Amino acid sequence: MIVGNKVFESGHTYVMGILNVTPDSFSDGGKFNVLDNALRHIEEMINDGADIIDIGGESTRPGYERIGEQEEIERIAPVFEAAAKRFDIPFSIDTYKPEVAGEAVKLGALLINDIWGLKGENLTFPDSGMAKVIADSGVACCIMHNRNLVENELTGSDIVSSVISDLTESLEIASKYGIPDDKILLDPGIGFGKTYEENIACIKHLEEICKAFEYPMLLGTSRKSVIGLTLNLDKSERMEGTLATTARAVESGCMFVRVHDVKENARFIKMLEAVR
Repeated sequence: MIVGNKVFESGHTYVMGILNVTPDSFSDGGKFNVLDNALRHIEEMINDGADIIDIGGESTRPGYERIGEQEEIERIAPVFEAAAKRFDIPFSIDTYKPEVAGEAVKLGALLINDIWGLKGENLTFPDSGMAKVIADSGVACCIMHNRNLVENELTGSDIVSSVISDLTESLEIASKYGIPDDKILLDPGIGFGKTYEENIACIKHLEEICKAFEYPMLLGTSRKSVIGLTLNLDKSERMEGTLATTARAVESGCMFVRVHDVKENARFIKMLEAVR
């Protein structure tokens, strides 16, 4: 996969560090929404082994409150502007709004991370503004699986089939708009539009999901509720649970893990891959 001028090779799991410049993200809201704090944290994550930094200006935790495009741009713009000048590492923008994605690209974003898989919030996608922004800009993208409602809980095999089917639809949109194959990363969307049992099933069958596509896969489980519910732990105590899912990502052949705790995950991956 190519992000900017950096080529990410298959056979290795890379680390995407999370930077939320929001007041209300579920895990670190309010910690990095001041520019100096954000830049210090970026530097720390790079030193700890991050390969990409993913910057988000709106929380997408369960029950999040949607903010306007302009407010989101005002949150992320100073960080992208300063970081792109200071650090030699690819930055991605975590947004589902085409206007925000387009502005972030102008400021230096090299990957667009879309939680609605190019389909928009209503999942009807008659006209994918996000796919057009990605295709026109030439940047890479991460296409995530999502659902608006969980009406009937699916069994393990059914949720895996649903994820594969829905991501295939997203890839058809990407193809329609001319997004190159080597600029596409997929994400099964752990914690989005799924019950606890469905999330566990997706992690269990992660290798099957990876093998269904000729595209690299990202796993984003860091500190999420599926870990908290399993271990009955607060978000501040979910390190070991996150590392367990990182092991699953490495075993299954994922190219990326998206995490808050970069140092621990990078070291963990390095040891796993050395043993392998």
